[in-house]
Amino acid sequence: MNFINGAQLLEYCEKNHKTISEAMFERETVDLEHDAEKTRERMKKAWSIMKSSANKPLKEEIVSMGGMIGGESRKLHALRESGKNLCGDVVSRAIAYAVGVLEVNASMGLIVAAPTAGSSGVIPGVFCALQEKYECTDEEICQVLFNAAAIGYLITRNATTAGAEGGCQAEVGSASAMAASAVVELMGGTPAQCMDAASFALVNILGLVCDPIGGLVENPCQNRNAMGASNALISAELALAGIKSITPIDETIGVMYAVGKSLPSELRETSLGGMAVAKSACEACAACAKGRRNK
Repeated sequence: MNFINGAQLLEYCEKNHKTISEAMFERETVDLEHDAEKTRERMKKAWSIMKSSANKPLKEEIVSMGGMIGGESRKLHALRESGKNLCGDVVSRAIAYAVGVLEVNASMGLIVAAPTAGSSGVIPGVFCALQEKYECTDEEICQVLFNAAAIGYLITRNATTAGAEGGCQAEVGSASAMAASAVVELMGGTPAQCMDAASFALVNILGLVCDPIGGLVENPCQNRNAMGASNALISAELALAGIKSITPIDETIGVMYAVGKSLPSELRETSLGGMAVAKSACEACAACAKGRRNK
């Protein structure tokens, strides 16, 4: 089923009683003629890397390239284990794992850029947390990751996931939408509810700018991955409760793209605006400080 938009995907799923993950797997293996077993193995490998990157900061001391982040995941896990966390168990775990992946990314470690390196903590954060809470198997998670891939495909085909083109809403927002849709399927929701969740996730982060301090994927990127993970869970819960999105996913994606193109260049990954030019932020960045000394 070689769908090109959400409407086509939803129609196919409902007509043929398929989940979104099943439709996406068919697209990859039937329409694109990729070997089914190799396709599943590639997803298993991606999930293995995601889990490893989420857990690595708990086992190793990690130093980021810019020196702005490191140790945040451990602190969040420790807060939860002490019982002093404010968020519920799943959200607290999700944000702790999400920021950990950004630590690994910022230290040039191995991550899965799903959909980008700057948003790589959202999906692992969410699904590592759900696996621990609900004892989901790796096979169950790998299956719904095809759902996440379908949403990512819709966004990249009809808009963008690049911060340089659409701001952070296109990066963390897209990752959050991908995770939200996949969570709904994992928890037994319908394809329509999956798309509602994805739409909610994009709307909630609409207009978010991309302003990496020092041009590095460290800050404020790390905190935004935590926000993206929690947003995915919130969006999934709204959809699972039966709340419907006013705008279908295709319209929401179109709005996100239009908003992204309307952002000034200073707020699209150039590090010329937003938090990237705040005095204290620049002083905290070792790379920025080095650049000033060399002038």
